[in-house]
Amino acid sequence: ICSCALRHVDLCFSGSYPLMAVSNAVSGPVRGSLTVQCRYEPGWETYKKWWCRGANWENCRILVKTNGSGEKAKGNQVSIQDNQKMHTFTVTMEELRWNNADTYWCGIERYGTDLGVKVKVTIDPGKSMCKCGCVSLEPALSWLWWCS
Repeated sequence: ICSCALRHVDLCFSGSYPLMAVSNAVSGPVRGSLTVQCRYEPGWETYKKWWCRGANWENCRILVKTNGSGEKAKGNQVSIQDNQKMHTFTVTMEELRWNNADTYWCGIERYGTDLGVKVKVTIDPGKSMCKCGCVSLEPALSWLWWCS
């Protein structure tokens, strides 16, 4: 098992680590959603799992946390659910905005230092679900913008 003097899991290179993100970089469309899966080794099933935001582990803000069961927990436009049989928890972020692009962490709460793994979230401008257009409102020559 990897041990870190600091809480930065990305500095650990030796041994096996009991937590991993299926993908360390994910992207989703503006106004859409994205899903992140984090896997853990057997033995961590009943521990609380969490998802936090912030480049620095020490002061990242936990957005949503499980209660140690398989029940889905919801936060503000984010949810987390632990599939204890598959040793995987899934985070879903919905109604994505440009400012959701950041560094996030999948984590497991434990005595001492929590386990965590970094995930980079980007927002894809090419997949915007908003289709915009404009029309001229003559004779005033003003413009009307809409999204559908």
